[in-house]
Amino acid sequence: QVSVVESGGGLVQAGDSLRLSCLVFGGTFSSYALGWFRQAPGKEREFVATINWNGGGTVVEDSVKGRFAISRDNPKHTVYLEMNNLKPEDTAVYTCAVSLRFWELPRTENEYPYWGQGVQVTVSS
Repeated sequence: QVSVVESGGGLVQAGDSLRLSCLVFGGTFSSYALGWFRQAPGKEREFVATINWNGGGTVVEDSVKGRFAISRDNPKHTVYLEMNNLKPEDTAVYTCAVSLRFWELPRTENEYPYWGQGVQVTVSS
């Protein structure tokens, strides 16, 4: 009953910026915590960032802290991932996920029951 659709991926050069968007259909958007994960070729999926129900709290993984930021627009049922100073090692499929633990900042895959299809982000050197 909850659908998750990402957009904004593409091919960029090292040092460029990119903003990913995630639109959530169904349910009550303000009752969700939201997160971004990524999976690079040959590697396991890893946590990137999460945001709680009203955007008052966020967590960004140390590996991208200072370059990436997460935000949300509740009236638009949308969560964003701002990516700056992109590097080739950021190349991955980025996936948006929805958690029912709106009062928390989930960091593990098992805490997110609803997932999007993912978008490809490729950073050339």
